[in-house]
Amino acid sequence: MRIAFYAPLKAPTHATPSGDRRVARLYMAALERCGHEVVLASSFRSLDMTGDAVRQRSLRAEGLAQARALCADWSAGRPDRRPQLWFTYHLHHKAPDWLGPTVCRHLGIPYVIAEASHAPKRAGGAWSLGFDAAQGAIEAADLLLCPTRHDLACLQAVAAGPGRIEFLPPFLDAAPFRSLRDGRQAARARLAAGHGMDDTVPWIVVAAMMREGDKLASYRALADTLSRVLDLRWHVLIAGDGPARAQVEQACAAAIPGRARLFGALGQGELATLFQAGDLYLWPGVNEAYGMAALEAQAAGMPVVSSQSRGIPDVVVDGRTGLLAPAGDWQLLADQVRRLLLDGALRCAMGRKAADFVLRERSIDASCASLAGALARIPRR
Repeated sequence: MRIAFYAPLKAPTHATPSGDRRVARLYMAALERCGHEVVLASSFRSLDMTGDAVRQRSLRAEGLAQARALCADWSAGRPDRRPQLWFTYHLHHKAPDWLGPTVCRHLGIPYVIAEASHAPKRAGGAWSLGFDAAQGAIEAADLLLCPTRHDLACLQAVAAGPGRIEFLPPFLDAAPFRSLRDGRQAARARLAAGHGMDDTVPWIVVAAMMREGDKLASYRALADTLSRVLDLRWHVLIAGDGPARAQVEQACAAAIPGRARLFGALGQGELATLFQAGDLYLWPGVNEAYGMAALEAQAAGMPVVSSQSRGIPDVVVDGRTGLLAPAGDWQLLADQVRRLLLDGALRCAMGRKAADFVLRERSIDASCASLAGALARIPRR
């Protein structure tokens, strides 16, 4: 099947790395592994971060114009080059899909959304135009692929009808992380020599962008959490960069002086090596959707310590692949970190279970069957 792929928040070809771009690419790869031909329909970005009504109307006009152009091109072209299904990844009130519903109505093809976010509290606010458009798209979708149980309840309220919502947990390509496991000691030795670290103590790994809002709040909670285990020996290795880097550095310097090593933004291979060398992954996850880095850490054989926030329990199995604390309870989060720092055998056992969990239940190959089955069950218009 020929599938038109679109990501209104951030195109998979966008120059700036992020979790959203990574997941968009993963969905494209998964669709191709299912045997479909995937074409990027557009790189148009509908995102408005500030609640600017004028900008939102301009984005709507531009998006609808692009949709009409696509309809005209595909209608006038060869029938075998037209898409047979439209697949949108991640829409919400700040980044609605102005293209997919129009194209699908015109061509009479199924409309699929993966990771549709719907928050009723946003109705009538500064993003009311985007909220209404996102809700309309959700109501029009033939299939909604939901990555977390947290999002299911909100979607069920607007997506009436049997079989319209499928639970498809987050997944990744585990191969780059799994292939590096054998070189752990050599990787630790290189990093220790290059960054002045003691490779005989546990290494706590963090990977997240540094920006205002929930990410910065998570970094501040990270520093708070680690300040509660300063009596133990450890290093924290932080991969990430962004406009809030200075605030992150200040938070670490104040709460955990001398313990943090900041590596900046890392490529996929460099990040895999950092994960390979680590002992446990820590992220407070303030308002975190689910966290791809937590999956990657587990693929590399690290247990995860995080919060029972939103979709995190769908990527970390509490007590099996990591330890979760109630959201906002930084003392209990620190207690979980302490437990794993002191118990090397438990760390290793959870790390092995984490890698096996990703391979068997959250890898791209394991998810392809579920994705293919969900698409096959869509009623054709």
